[in-house]
Amino acid sequence: MAEVAILGVAASLLAGAMTGLGGLVVAGSGVPDPRRQNLLIGFAAGVMIAAAMFSLILPAWAQLRGAGASLAHAGIGVVAAVWVGALAMGRLGLWAERLAARGLLPAHIDSIDERRIALFVVAITLHNLPEGAAVGLSFMGDDPALGWATMLGIGLQNIPEGMAVAALLASLGWSRARCAGAALAAGLVEPLGGALAVALASVSAAILPWALGFAAGAMLFVVAAEIIPHTRRQIAHGSATPAVMAGLALMMVLDITFA
Repeated sequence: MAEVAILGVAASLLAGAMTGLGGLVVAGSGVPDPRRQNLLIGFAAGVMIAAAMFSLILPAWAQLRGAGASLAHAGIGVVAAVWVGALAMGRLGLWAERLAARGLLPAHIDSIDERRIALFVVAITLHNLPEGAAVGLSFMGDDPALGWATMLGIGLQNIPEGMAVAALLASLGWSRARCAGAALAAGLVEPLGGALAVALASVSAAILPWALGFAAGAMLFVVAAEIIPHTRRQIAHGSATPAVMAGLALMMVLDITFA
C-alpha cells in the first residue's frame, strides 16, 4: 500500500509539472502586444470554462452517482458545491478590494487588472488540488493502468492551463522566466492534493466530488465576473471571442479524449 501511495503522489507531481510546459510555450513567444494579450486572455477563459465543465463538474456528478446518490441528489449536490465555490471566490475578490482601498496590498497587485488576474491564477491553482487528488486516488484501486491514464489525461489538460497562467501574467509585463515559473508553481499544488488523498483515502474519496464542484464554481465565477468583461473592455484591440472558442474546443477535445 505504501508503494502505491508513493506512486500516486509521484504521478500527481508529474501531471502538475506539465503546467510548466504550457508556461514555456508562452514564454518562448515573448511579451504579447495588446491584440495578442486580448486573444491569450480569451483563450485562457475558454480553457477554464471547458475545464470547469468537463474536468470538474461532470466528474463530480458521476462520482456522486457512483456513490449511490439519485439523479436529483447528485445534481443538487454539484450545483450547491459550484455555488459555494463561486460565492467564496466572490468574497475573496471583495476582501482584496477592501485591502487595496486601505493600501494594505503590495504595490505590485494594487491595480484593478492585476487583482483580477491574481484571482484568476488563484482559481486555476485551487482547481489543481482536487485534480491532484483524483490522480492520487486513481492509483489506490486494483488497476494501475487507470492511474496512468488519469495522470496522462490531467497532465495534458494542464498544458493549456499553464499557457493560460503565463499568458495572463505576460499581459502584465512579467518576464518570460517569471511567467514560466508561475505556470509551473500553479500546477505543483497537485502533488499536495495527491498526498492528502492517498493519506486519507477513505475520507478524500467522499470529499472529492464536493471539492471538484467547489473548484469549478470558483473558476467559473472568475471567468464570468472578471476575465470575459475584461476582454470586452479591450474590444479596440480585436474581439477575443474566437480565442475563447478555441480554448474551449481544445480543452473539450482533451477532456473527452482522455476521460
